[in-house]
Formats: sequence, C-alpha cells, structure tokens
Amino acid sequence: MKLLLDTHTLIWAGLAPAELSSSARALLTDEANRLFVSTATAWEIATKVRLGKLPGAERLEREFLDQVTGAGYELLPISAAVALRAGRLAGDHGDPFDRMIAAQALAEDMLVISKDTKLDAFGVRRLW
Repeated sequence: MKLLLDTHTLIWAGLAPAELSSSARALLTDEANRLFVSTATAWEIATKVRLGKLPGAERLEREFLDQVTGAGYELLPISAAVALRAGRLAGDHGDPFDRMIAAQALAEDMLVISKDTKLDAFGVRRLW
C-alpha cells in the first residue's frame, strides 16, 4: 500500500514514537507498505523551525534528506498539476501544507497517516 506521512507523523516517528497510534506504528513498520514524505513537509518543517514552533526538530530540518531516506521513506515531489489542485480544493481549511499533502494523496491515490481530522474534508483516505 502507498502511504503518505503527514508532517507530525514523520516527526513523531523519529523523535517521539510513543505519540503514534498503534495503527500508525503498524503501518509504518509493515514492510509491504511504500512510505512517502511530501516535499511540502520539508517546507513545513523549515518554516516551523524558523518560527520556533518545532523545538527539538532542528536536526531533522538540517538533515532532512538524509533523515528521510535513511528511514526508508521515499520523497514525493510536488508537480505543477498537484500544486494547482491544492489551490483548488474546496473548503475553508487555510493551512497550505495540509492542502498540499491532501492534493498529493488524492493525485497519487495514497492513504495519509495523520491524526489531523481536518484532512477528511478534502476527501482523502486517512488513518490514525
């Protein structure tokens, strides 16, 4: 199964695994699954580290590519078509990072591993 990690899922998987639900942990450790991280996650982490909203994630921000690939995750780039789709998603949820992750999940037919119930409004398949 193709799975897209939400930003908090990636952070918790590396820094605070106890925060993950048992279902999320099972999905992340099942070798039959392909695990993806959006390039939007790099943008979100860098932004939140700069603003002081992610204490403890500075190393992840500095070593993002090494950390992601070292954990066995695949990086999912953002295409122009997906960026346009993110901007066109209906609803008033204004978080651009969530919109991008939702658009990528829809375009790539992926299940999102996320605690964020606001993603459901975009019609994504989400599990926590």
